[in-house]
Amino acid sequence: MNSQVGSRAVVLGGSMAGLLAARVLADAFAEVVIVDRDKLADVTTARRGVPQGRHVHGLLARGQQILDELFPGFTTEAMAAGIPTGDLGELRWFFNGLRLRPASTGLVCVSADRPVLESHVRARVAALPNVRLAEECDIVGLRTEPGGRRVTGARIQRRAGSGEETLEADLVVDATGRGSRTPAWLAELGYARPAEERIKIDLTYTTRHYRLPDESILNGDLSINPVSTPSHQRGAFFSRVQNGRSILSLTGVLGDAAPTDPEGFLDWVRSLPVPDIYEVIKDAEPLDDAVSFHYPASVRRRYDQLQELPDRLLVLGDAACSFNPVYGQGMTVAAQEALVLSEHLRKGMPDPLVFGKDIAGVIEVPWQISAGGDLGFPEVAGPRPPEVQMMNAYLALLQSAATRDGMVTRTFMRVAGLVDPPTELMSPDMIYRVLKNGTPPRPGSAVPAPAEAAR
Repeated sequence: MNSQVGSRAVVLGGSMAGLLAARVLADAFAEVVIVDRDKLADVTTARRGVPQGRHVHGLLARGQQILDELFPGFTTEAMAAGIPTGDLGELRWFFNGLRLRPASTGLVCVSADRPVLESHVRARVAALPNVRLAEECDIVGLRTEPGGRRVTGARIQRRAGSGEETLEADLVVDATGRGSRTPAWLAELGYARPAEERIKIDLTYTTRHYRLPDESILNGDLSINPVSTPSHQRGAFFSRVQNGRSILSLTGVLGDAAPTDPEGFLDWVRSLPVPDIYEVIKDAEPLDDAVSFHYPASVRRRYDQLQELPDRLLVLGDAACSFNPVYGQGMTVAAQEALVLSEHLRKGMPDPLVFGKDIAGVIEVPWQISAGGDLGFPEVAGPRPPEVQMMNAYLALLQSAATRDGMVTRTFMRVAGLVDPPTELMSPDMIYRVLKNGTPPRPGSAVPAPAEAAR
């Protein structure tokens, strides 16, 4: 338990980043208030404020480890509640239309709908005696000292109230996501806006839930994931989730999008580079209509490059960096940032500039993974320095090698899970295995049957 740093901290945004920030703030403040425009308590369905919540979400292995650290017994409780789990390297992964050879990684994949996973985290946070939820509140802006040098609270408007009110705070944390208004608030106070890096991928998720007539058709697999790549641009994520249900999200990039009508949706599934998902869902019972979510671009706001920020204001989660969701990095990076926040709180009141630089270190690796992957599509605009071109070529070779060598799969998944550093991909043993087993993918090449690719 940290020594008390202040009387009250206010967290703007009650999604995963805000909840995890509130968890560590509760160790250092007498009171923590989470403000969100939606109803939060006892909600286990997608919320209006989180439209992406209807679609497949990945909690990477490092994120699962951090949840167990912040909430002891979390994974055990999730499993007891009926949430399926499995080894990350033993899922049915396809890259460039080829199946990776399964391999044990020792890393746990927690397979739950995003709203259900979030509800489990929220229940643990809300149970803390010094945390309270300010639900159905619009966030109007910041309250500062005269001159704007220090933030002293947040201005909110309750949906059921009659006027604006101020939540006084010793620290305000912006976890409002991609729509964060902190850049505009900074400009109003006379500060510079953070520079932005954008990678336009023009992604669309289209999702339906199913009930399988017999889960034995999955042959014990937790999920089937033909990942979108430059050689095979249409992708999908299919996973078993809680209560005997399954979720299927189809991913289209560069403006390509799966239809939401039943016939068009199924036709898209047939067009995937492998037949596995179609064979599983063709006789399954749809539980809802297909819905779509458009994600135009990954955005990194460079708060770490600013020379000046008002005191007592921190920014984290998607408000600082919003990743292409197909890489499943957002929740895990938010969890890592919560650990950084905890380290800062152990030393006292966090300095916004130092905190921004420290979480930039957390963001850098996943940003390079996702941005580099997106720049592998020739149509995506952006600088491609030699090191990016070389890494993309090496990763294509590595993914090919992983279809034949389980040790390559194991290392690749531990790095993608943000557990091991990217340098593990470049060890002498890995380079030898990649060069021995890998062949560059050829656009339009024939796709072997799953059993052949797995041999």
